[in-house]
Formats: sequence, structure tokens, C-alpha cells
Amino acid sequence: MALTKATLSPESGSPITVQFNPKELSLSKSVPWEPQASSGADVPEQQFNTGQGRTLSFELYFDRFEENADITGEVKGIEAMAQINGDLHRPPIVTFVYGVFNFQGVFKEVQTRFTMFLDTGSPCRATVSCTLQEYENLQSQGRRSPQQSPDHAKLRRLKRGETLHSIAATEYDDASEWRRIADANGIDNPMDLEPGMQLLIPPILT
Repeated sequence: MALTKATLSPESGSPITVQFNPKELSLSKSVPWEPQASSGADVPEQQFNTGQGRTLSFELYFDRFEENADITGEVKGIEAMAQINGDLHRPPIVTFVYGVFNFQGVFKEVQTRFTMFLDTGSPCRATVSCTLQEYENLQSQGRRSPQQSPDHAKLRRLKRGETLHSIAATEYDDASEWRRIADANGIDNPMDLEPGMQLLIPPILT
């Protein structure tokens, strides 16, 4: 049976098959709970605003010493996935596949250590450390998580650039429902908003 090789496939460009499979894969996930200021409380109440995707870390090993070959091109192929793509105007979304393991994300960090060189000075051995942040669009998350429905109240912290119209479009799929949020928070002027303020997002009950 042929050895299965891991691949990295950018959304724009050709997939790369690794020379050697990574020895291990490391997955981590952070949950960003934020303490809320409360006078006289020893333990502040924690508020959950939004989740964070998983982070995948692994190392890729390149060795062309026996072939007396330069590995610069192979390394640059990996590094290119962390750089802005001219067609996309951003770094590409990348899919990492190794056997039954499938992970879609964007490069958060890539570090290269050149550990051996040919007589010409060209590198022939290197270790590339890769860190990918999970990526999933909102439409896919909505299909996977039907609990993201506007039938229950929630708290939301206003981010810079957000408006009541944009929040209503996100929360209710209808920007015209902004007045519902304004009324629930006693907001008379929808333009008088400050980043960081906490908003109650009322439910839509039928």
C-alpha cells in the first residue's frame, strides 16, 4: 500500500504534497470569555461574545541533501500561502488534508529554519513550522448551528464601525429591524454609539 502524503491546497493555485508527513498535529481552541466590571464583586461575571476557531500547528521537514538539491523553491511554496495573493487581494484560504484529517484555515504564522547547506550556499535541509487558524464562512456555520436564531435575547458588545443597521442585518437578517435594538437599549439617536458599549439584542418572537 502506498504511503498517504499530506497536502496543502490553497483556494487559488496548485496543491502542495509534503515531502515528509508531519510527526504530529497540534489542535487548540480558545474560548474568549470577558469579565464584566461589577462594583463590589470578588468574582466578576463572565460574558461570552463570540467564539474563536481552532488553531492547527505542525512542522514540515524538507531534506534534499542526498540529491544535492536546493529546497528554496519548496519552502517558498509553503510561505506563499501566508502572503497576499494578487487575484484574491489577501492570503488564500488553505485546506490541509492528511488521511481522514481535514482542516480548512488561513495561515497565522510560518517559520522556516534552514539547517543544512550545500557547498554553493544553497539550503538543502529545512524545518517549516506552520500555524493555521480555522476558517468557516457564516453561511456554513448557520447551517451547522441552527441555534444561531433570533428567538432568544443576547448581549453584544459594539465594535468599531458597526451600526444598529449592520447589527440588525447580522442578528435578524433584516437591517430594517434596527429600531427593535434601539428601543431595547433606550437609544434615541442611532448615530450616537460608542465602540465597546454593550447592547441587548432582543428576540423576535412569533
